[in-house]
Amino acid sequence: MMKRAVAVLGGLLLALLVIAIAALLGLGIPNNAAGMAAKGICSAAFVAGRPLPNLFADEVLPASPVLGAIGISVDATNMSVTARFAGLFPRQARLLPDRGCVLDTQLADTTPPALATGTPPLSTAPVLRQPWPLGDTPLAVAEWGAGVDASALQQLGHNAFIGAGDPQAANTRAFAVVHKGRLLVLRTALGFDESTPLHGWSMAKTVLGMLTWKLAAETRLDFGSPVVDVFAKEREPPWVAAWRTDTRKDIKVSDLLYMRDGLGSTEDYNPWGSVPRMLWGRADTAAFSASSKAEAAPGQRWRYLSQTANLLAAVDRARFNTDASYWAYPAKALFTPIGARSAVMETDTAGNWVGSSYVWASVGDWARLGQLMLADGRWGEQQVLPPGWLQFAATRSTADGRGRSYGAHTDRIGDPDEGSCRSYGLPADTIAMMGHWGQMVAMVPSRELVVVRLGWTFRRSQFDGCAMVAAALKALTG
Repeated sequence: MMKRAVAVLGGLLLALLVIAIAALLGLGIPNNAAGMAAKGICSAAFVAGRPLPNLFADEVLPASPVLGAIGISVDATNMSVTARFAGLFPRQARLLPDRGCVLDTQLADTTPPALATGTPPLSTAPVLRQPWPLGDTPLAVAEWGAGVDASALQQLGHNAFIGAGDPQAANTRAFAVVHKGRLLVLRTALGFDESTPLHGWSMAKTVLGMLTWKLAAETRLDFGSPVVDVFAKEREPPWVAAWRTDTRKDIKVSDLLYMRDGLGSTEDYNPWGSVPRMLWGRADTAAFSASSKAEAAPGQRWRYLSQTANLLAAVDRARFNTDASYWAYPAKALFTPIGARSAVMETDTAGNWVGSSYVWASVGDWARLGQLMLADGRWGEQQVLPPGWLQFAATRSTADGRGRSYGAHTDRIGDPDEGSCRSYGLPADTIAMMGHWGQMVAMVPSRELVVVRLGWTFRRSQFDGCAMVAAALKALTG
């Protein structure tokens, strides 16, 4: 009888194991997890130029113990990383010219990066030992002048790095404060320096907004036009035809910019959720996003969706005659004019900018992007972005509800009604680029302030960005 019970129990356990494995496979979790690991380590190694040892432990494993089943192999010669979940489901990411690290490059361009660019990766650029913004050296404390509580600001910089290097703590990697166009503070954690590009996650959305704003002026893109009408026939993605057959045909470019397209999806970061499936499970992030059905009338409902950003990136792609000019545009139009030498926007396998999630830049370069917004697109004597961007970015997406907390791909964190920092006493005009795991470039136009914080914070309770901006404002008493 005992043997029979044991056999029955063993059969049940085996059946449950088979069901669990089938469920994982059906949800694409092993494949997506391997894609996440390959992509993240490739970018950290070959875009950011960080040493290979410990990258898996630092960048991947803290997100979930399950990821310990992933094995990694690195080909430094070809600048590629291959990841396998439990020895299976191989995914490869590889550095490509003007595209950063791209998954499944056997489906994309296979030209060796060194041959295609003729130059070393951006991450090898030396630190410029001259004052910001030409270099990355902050002002000496003695030069801060009146109106700055030096002790308080220095203490804020010190406190920002408590727990640095500990994935269970705040784990800040870089911090900077710009006031009245002067870099007062720039600090990095051990293992990083001023030239290290750092992943901005959803801060990429605001960068995408800037690029779209400039591209619209250059190509006469009307934000009031329906999305389905802005594609030249030879550059039209296949998904546009399906949109023309239902109410998605009424979604305007402005609805994408303000995230009020009405598509029936949610921002789901679970292992089986929409964001992992889009970023690591599909070759074409825009086509995946476009497959969502209409759920609400365009222009009426605000909903934060990374999918919406990648649809906007596809709209931008169609404004170019060639993909090569599209891939080169972020550096040509935005990064190079402001001296952001480390910055790179990465693409998916199909060639779309991953405008939702994949911009890398050093802390000084993130500060430059924040200062550019603060100055309404002006950089020195050059108008890099057409005037009006700051007001457009800071305009409420909707007159009522949660849309009041969001502008054009930009967080309105100081909004007195819905802003995420409304209880901290920040000025109402405070806006921010915000990213997953504690990335932030906060801008306060009325106080001429930019605060940059980059980290890898897996526990939200360990980092309070609103309190950080409030403390910086308090230290700037003049």
